[in-house]
Amino acid sequence: MFQATRRRLALWYTAVTAILLLLFATGVYLYVRSTLIERIDDTLNHVVEVVERSLVIELVNFPLDKLRVNVEASFRNNADTAEDDHIDLEWFSPTGELRWSTFSEPLNIPIHGNTGETVRVVGMGGWGDSELLLRQVTHRVEVGRQVLGYLRVSHPWFEVTKPSRQLIFDLGLGTGLMVLSVAASGWFLSGKAMEPVGESYQRLKQFTADASHELRSPIALIQTNVQVALADLDLESSSISHYRQQLKLVERLTQRLGRLVNDLLFLARQDSGIGAVLFSPCPVDALLIEVVEEQQLLATNKEISLTLNLVDPPGEIEPELQENWFTVMGNWDELVRLFTNLIGNALQYTPTTGKVQVELGRVAGMRYGFTGLQIKICDTGIGIPSESLPRLFDRFYRVDPARSHQSRESMTGSGLGLAIAQAIVEHHQGQIQVESVVGKGTTFIVTLPISLEY
Repeated sequence: MFQATRRRLALWYTAVTAILLLLFATGVYLYVRSTLIERIDDTLNHVVEVVERSLVIELVNFPLDKLRVNVEASFRNNADTAEDDHIDLEWFSPTGELRWSTFSEPLNIPIHGNTGETVRVVGMGGWGDSELLLRQVTHRVEVGRQVLGYLRVSHPWFEVTKPSRQLIFDLGLGTGLMVLSVAASGWFLSGKAMEPVGESYQRLKQFTADASHELRSPIALIQTNVQVALADLDLESSSISHYRQQLKLVERLTQRLGRLVNDLLFLARQDSGIGAVLFSPCPVDALLIEVVEEQQLLATNKEISLTLNLVDPPGEIEPELQENWFTVMGNWDELVRLFTNLIGNALQYTPTTGKVQVELGRVAGMRYGFTGLQIKICDTGIGIPSESLPRLFDRFYRVDPARSHQSRESMTGSGLGLAIAQAIVEHHQGQIQVESVVGKGTTFIVTLPISLEY
């Protein structure tokens, strides 16, 4: 599918470019050709002016008011000059009779008045010869109202056809090479354009497969328990406590499915940008105190030391700034979910008698030039292998089978906690980083900008 799309993109790109190049080459050819024709016409008109000024006009005795052109005296000196410039001259009487010509034989082409035209000479060679084509300008010579004759100036048309043919060859060759280059570059660029699409498609396939797997397990367990309960009901051999136990299990499984669906819906909304929430000032210190208090019961049950450390602001700052030292623009519910996920993960993967420390302070050098709040969640847990860190925030990614088994057995999460945490941080234009050493512990570092404009 992607190769076919890539081929179509390359073909469209090449076809559109070829059409544009063809239009450009046609425009260049027509412009150059018209320029050559105008140059030849200007040359012929100049020759007409020169020859007309050199005509020897005589007075005829009978009748006395008539004039005529002395052909021999007028064209004696112009013939050599015209031949040097590849220009041929013809002189016609007022009635259209040929009186003088530099051609070896008459052209038998009628006079068309004061016009410039391109003619093909018949009977002086084959039709394929470019030399048989002539560009002609005919000028009527008159004095007052008396027409003395017609002067026709001819120039070989190969002065136009020869450079025109060379131009066509050059434009065709250049256009062909350009189309080939565009086709190669179009194939390369379409491949580059398809890379993120292919990666997104692969991620979507993996996400769909993982989501299907996560949904399949609780659904299968629910179905099994319901079938067992129905079978026991038919046998009437089970007690009420047994049914209650099975219903509780079904309830836990449906709750797990509900959490998973909610998590998927949250990520889908974050990806699509719909359902945007409003930001307001959020005191992160109060928020973390609340989250830590909620997680304290779990920490106590596991005999884990959970502490919160607030890095106090400098004493010399203004009271108003000191009061809002830990306040950011954000959404309270999303930030609670963020830190609940991170602290919950730290407690889950920290063994008994371990430590989890949450630290809040300000940090400079935030991207976009903002000063930010930095929240560190440090634990003394089992740690994460370095090769797993780049994929840690992928949806449904499991570090190792032991962690996956533990998560599924406890049924406390949907496997999307870190992906949701990253989505929330990016929604707040912040950064999230992780540092970990296997066997020593893991540190999550969240940096949030102090102020944002929305």
